[in-house]
Amino acid sequence: MSQTNKVFVITGASKGIGKAIALRAARDGASIVINYLSDKSSADALVSQIGSNRALAVQADASTLEGIDKLISAAVEKFGKIDVVIPNAGTMPMATLSAATPEAFDKVMNLNVKGPLFLVQKAVPHMPAAGGSRVIFVSTGLNTASGVSPAYLLYVASKGAVDQLTRVLSKELAGKRITVNAVAPGPTATDLFFEGKSEQVVRMLEGQSPFDRLGTPEEIAEVVVFLAGEGGSWVSGQVIRTNGANMV
Repeated sequence: MSQTNKVFVITGASKGIGKAIALRAARDGASIVINYLSDKSSADALVSQIGSNRALAVQADASTLEGIDKLISAAVEKFGKIDVVIPNAGTMPMATLSAATPEAFDKVMNLNVKGPLFLVQKAVPHMPAAGGSRVIFVSTGLNTASGVSPAYLLYVASKGAVDQLTRVLSKELAGKRITVNAVAPGPTATDLFFEGKSEQVVRMLEGQSPFDRLGTPEEIAEVVVFLAGEGGSWVSGQVIRTNGANMV
């Protein structure tokens, strides 16, 4: 499905799901603004892979208003508009109620909720109103999983807010002909997913899927690019569970 002449802004795009989305959209002709926080080498390598005429790496903290302003300004200066906004950057602290701290709460809410909300706010004035503009959030399958661990308390609280942003913004932005959706991955083979997990835990999580494996970032990217294309024009306000029948 062609994404030619579309401009994607993707936070946390130097690795994992964000990188997979960038590559998949670029393959269909899109120009990509690759936001990263610290991994400059990976972001620069991705620009080289896509081509500097159609890709731009922007270092910015997507949890702050200053970082969001920097990202939007760079995108508009380079490409003149924004068609698709994907607030993909996120953090996943592990803390039960007794271990939760105000600092951990603020960190996860700033990056997972505040950043995405204000990224969309700042991007909308630069999104064409003629149709075809998209906002695609990244939620989690844990929001609907019955077997969620108590240690995911802060993470799931933040992603629950993302689901509500999706629902409510889809009403408001319909007036500008912008669709708003979210993808909710199940266990997906990213560096963030593997961090701190033993081989035994990974195998257990693989076994929860009837396909007996983890999802891949590329599979999540396929759903995102569908939502960003013409096929997603009548899909809005939805959280698409992309989990291989896991967490259902």
